[in-house]
This record gives sequence, C-alpha cells and structure tokens, in this order.
Amino acid sequence: MVQQDGSIAYFLGANSGDGFFSLYDELIEESRAAAFYVLKGGPGCGKSTLMRKVGQKLEEAGFAVEYIICSGDPDSLDGILIPEKAIAMVDGTSPHVIEPSYPGALGHYINLGKYYDRKALRSSGEELVRLTKAYKSCYTRAYQCLRAAREIRRKGEQVFLTNTAISKAEKRADGILSRELRKKVGGHGKEVRRFLSGITCEGILSLHETVYSQCKRVYELQESCGLASVMLNRIREGALVAGYDLVVCPLGEDPEKLAHILIPELSLAFVTTVGGETLGKRPYRRIRMDTIADRELLKEHRSKLRFSNRMADELVKDGIRELRGAKAFHDQMEALYHPHVDFKGVDKLTAELTREILSFS
Repeated sequence: MVQQDGSIAYFLGANSGDGFFSLYDELIEESRAAAFYVLKGGPGCGKSTLMRKVGQKLEEAGFAVEYIICSGDPDSLDGILIPEKAIAMVDGTSPHVIEPSYPGALGHYINLGKYYDRKALRSSGEELVRLTKAYKSCYTRAYQCLRAAREIRRKGEQVFLTNTAISKAEKRADGILSRELRKKVGGHGKEVRRFLSGITCEGILSLHETVYSQCKRVYELQESCGLASVMLNRIREGALVAGYDLVVCPLGEDPEKLAHILIPELSLAFVTTVGGETLGKRPYRRIRMDTIADRELLKEHRSKLRFSNRMADELVKDGIRELRGAKAFHDQMEALYHPHVDFKGVDKLTAELTREILSFS
C-alpha cells in the first residue's frame, strides 16, 4: 500500500527498542463506536485485501478513511477508520491481539479462518511450523538490535539535556504557542496517538503525505541531540490547555519520546527530522535544534554524538535486515495458504460488510 497521495495513513504498531509497541487499542473509543469489526484469521486469508476494498468503497461513497499500515509489511493494512461513521475495522491477530469490549453489540468478530480448506492444509503443517519458528526468531533478533540502538542513542544525547537547554527549548515552544495558538473558549483539548513513522522491512518509512493532507503549515524540527522531544512536550501541553485536539506521534524507535504533533483544526504540524531526512516539501518554518543546545557541550561532544548515532544507525540496519528476513518467511507461509483459501467467499463477505457499513447512518 504504503501510502497513496492525499490519503491519511498511520502506523499503530512500532518495531521498537521495547519490542513490538502497540497503540491498536487506541484506534477508536469503542464505547462511542457505531461498529468495531475485529478480523481473525492466519496468514494469506485476505484480511488486508478485505480492508483495502472496504476502504476504497467508502472513499468512493464520499467518506474520509484513515488507513492503518502494517509495520511488519508496509504493503499490507492492519486497520481502517471511518471517522464520520464512527466505525473501525482492525486485524486482531498477533502481535496486536484485539478483542471487542462489547461483542455482538458494538464489537463484531469476523472469522476469515473459516475460508481455509483445513483438510488440504494438513499436508503443509510441518513446513508451516518450521516457517513460523523462523519468522519469530527473526523478530527476536530484530528487537535485540533495536534495543541496543535505542540505548546507544539515549546515552549519546543525555549529555546535551541540561537544565539550561531544556529551559531554552521550552521557552522557544512558549513563543510558538503564543504566536500560533489562540486559547479557545471551552474545555481541555483531546489527543489521539498514532505513529507517523516506523522501522519496517523496507527501511525507515515516514508518512509525510499524512501531514500535508491535513496541515499546510509545518514546522520542521531538525533534531541532532534529543531536544526536539522536549519542545514538543511543551507544545503538546500548551495546545491541549488551549482547547485544541491533537494527533500526537511517538518516535517509533523509542516510543517514550514524542516525535511529531498534528493540529488539523489549525492546519498546523510540528515534525521532527533526523540526519539527512527531508519532508519532501519546503516547511513553513525550520528550527535547528542544535542552536538550542549548549555550544561548549556541542563543541566538546559532537564527534562522540556522531559516533554513537552511527553505531545506532548500523544496529537499526541490522534490525531492518532481520525484519526483511521475517517478511520473506511470512511470504512463504502465505504461498502455502493461498491455494487453499476460498477467496470467492472472502469477496462475498467483503461486499456484505461494505453494504452493512454504508447502511449505518
């Protein structure tokens, strides 16, 4: 899939230093949903294709659709959200196991496993066991690499997070808040969490088209020593107090750190870039975060910071190679399943679900 021009797409899962980090339970507030569909079924049964087709039909009917991209395979979908109808559909299988909180009333199980020819698949059982073990082993090694990369990067940045630098970053944030966010009449703002970028089998992917499809004014925070998250935390707090609803995006590699904020109501966003990363378009404002750090510390430790970042980057590359290996094993599993799936039945189910969703007022 990865992302179509003009579409809104996020990740809800991250391959991180903490292993698989999930935000799937935040896709929709189920108690306020008109319907929440949870798809169950193993590899190759058509979950991603079903959601893509439903999303396309909803878009053709004039509804905005938010697409949730799979962090394991960016060409696949793990969910869709139709905000106007308060309806969501999600892949509820491992590693992001989801169960409806109100099954039968608001939440609905959709079992695609019933379209497997179980008798025919028995002959592939031994090979599927082997492939599944190899697939999981790749992820174990990938997360070991990403954990080491996170710790190295944290240690390299720690020296620059002085009280003075933090104070300067927060002061800069306060200036932006006073200039850009006039306090609204009403209550406290709300936030939803999404990942805007992720470490995948295809490398590090950033969904910048999502930003520009919702926000025309984009502040680019060029990160170098860990201070962008400090500034963004201050902006987040101020924007919520001012009454604005936000999309807050943690850093995929290290979800404890905030990486991006979108305020669609104001067509305003704050996006962190690192290294040679670019937004693809000229930003509204660009802030070089190293101008906020202590100059003497930068002069003294810049070479060490670059070295630690190079080490971390190499470990991330190793992690990506393992994710690529996991994808290859998963593709082999799907190839074994595909001949034994009743895709006509899946297509019929897709059409039924589409009609049902369109019928919700």
